[in-house]
Amino acid sequence: MPAFLRTHLTALRMLLAMTAVLGLAYPLLVTGISQLAFPARADGSIVEHDGRPVGSRLIGQTFDLPRTDPDAPARPDPKWFQPRPSAGGYDPTASGASNLGPNSTDLLDAVAQRRAAIAAFDGVDPASVPPDALTASGSGLDPHISVAYAREQVDRVARERGIPAQQLNHLIDQHTDGRPLGFLGQEGVNVLQLNLAVAALDE
Repeated sequence: MPAFLRTHLTALRMLLAMTAVLGLAYPLLVTGISQLAFPARADGSIVEHDGRPVGSRLIGQTFDLPRTDPDAPARPDPKWFQPRPSAGGYDPTASGASNLGPNSTDLLDAVAQRRAAIAAFDGVDPASVPPDALTASGSGLDPHISVAYAREQVDRVARERGIPAQQLNHLIDQHTDGRPLGFLGQEGVNVLQLNLAVAALDE
């Protein structure tokens, strides 16, 4: 057999072997271990309400008013706590940031517009709007907001639902996640789980 043919057959066997090991065996092994050790996380940390999935604990989503016209822009529903901005509109297939730098005029204009819109929506002083309400996360799918942003929205949600603000502040306390490993980052409030707790008040 010619040397070049032996070389090509060796390369082909190596390709098939590595495909079987790294493309099939390894993914199946990792999937099996994760299903046994962390079944909820392996399946996407799906959150259910009344027996049906309503979202994931790990992926943020919007809480907008129903739209009769699909071409009309989305409008946030004042009865719900709202997430932070998303460069991809909380579309899981469009995860990512805007990649605008701190000196970008486009970013500065967007922050100014968001500050004015959120202040008007929540009925607060524009100077009190927290930073995470003005900027999108790196993934664009952050399921958490800061405790400060959650508390800023309390009066609006309480007014729209006709419930005491103190009750909502208690729910925020209950759904505040601590810092990862106890010292990384900041405390955060999972918006989906907080809104599900708000919905339970009506049941």
